[in-house]
Amino acid sequence: MRTGLTAAGLVLAGALLGGCTTAAPERPPATEAPPATADAPPGGTPSAADVVARLAPSVVTVGTGEGVGSGVVYQPDVVLTNQHVVAGATRVTIDYADGTSSDGTVLATDEVTDLAVIRTARGGLPVPEYRTELPRPGDPVLAIGSPLGFEGTVTSGIVSALNRQIPGSATQSSALVDLIQVDAAISPGNSGGALLDASGRVIGINEAYIPPAAGAVSLGFAIPAATAVDIADQLLADGTATHSVLGVNVARLTPEIIQAYDLGVESGALVTRVPPGGPAAAAGVQAGDVIVALGDQEVGSIEDLLGALRDTDPGQQTTVAVSRDGQRMDLPVTIGSESG
Repeated sequence: MRTGLTAAGLVLAGALLGGCTTAAPERPPATEAPPATADAPPGGTPSAADVVARLAPSVVTVGTGEGVGSGVVYQPDVVLTNQHVVAGATRVTIDYADGTSSDGTVLATDEVTDLAVIRTARGGLPVPEYRTELPRPGDPVLAIGSPLGFEGTVTSGIVSALNRQIPGSATQSSALVDLIQVDAAISPGNSGGALLDASGRVIGINEAYIPPAAGAVSLGFAIPAATAVDIADQLLADGTATHSVLGVNVARLTPEIIQAYDLGVESGALVTRVPPGGPAAAAGVQAGDVIVALGDQEVGSIEDLLGALRDTDPGQQTTVAVSRDGQRMDLPVTIGSESG
């Protein structure tokens, strides 16, 4: 299945969503790291300090000249980061935990999931383990990155929630849904860095945060590792990533719209336009319909619809359920595809 999500730096209704890049600071002199303790305590999980010592060499700082973000080693000479970190650049600078630097070439990006892959001039980089199974709410996490340019910064917390959608995001981007929410501090410059589980496996790519100015406290978000791995492999294979498409324009369903048009539903995604020639048009979806399910997944919002699409493969035959004139209709549909 292709799943995923992502983007940041958007002004949202009711809250400012912070993209995690920051202006490039002067690079501080390198300091010698203490030796790592490789073994876990007998019969227990490695300490956070052990995990950090082992994983720090796999997290890098990505500089574009305009700003600084973070990245995670994906292959011995490939770094995975956010698309908004590279921000259209083709050449970047990669700073490593041992104090050295090298050039990097942006190989490909995907705007839909806000992910990018970079080829590093330096090879032999340590590749961490990526855990594609989702964590559980309450699981401990560590975030490593370069907030405000402070390289190798570690923060800790727990998984606050899964499959999280940032309020208002879906009307501006098809990303920013199905994210891992954490209370570990994430700041400008953390984007593209690693979110780790207690064993040091990468469970997410740090993506965005809602800043205190919006009234938030410790609201950070990461792209699940399953999404990152899927998209990175596609980008490395042919330079593009394919995403499932239904072929509708949708708007948020408000109580006022429901009452004004007597729609006979309490939630869903309101179809405002059905472009001709797309999957939805072929299925018979019409403007004014309210999408209430895709396949076996109920749809209560735009974010729900986008999340269901990410769990559906291009070319897959399924059904889209719509409410029309107060009546539910299950329409057969073949999901389309697009490249990001």
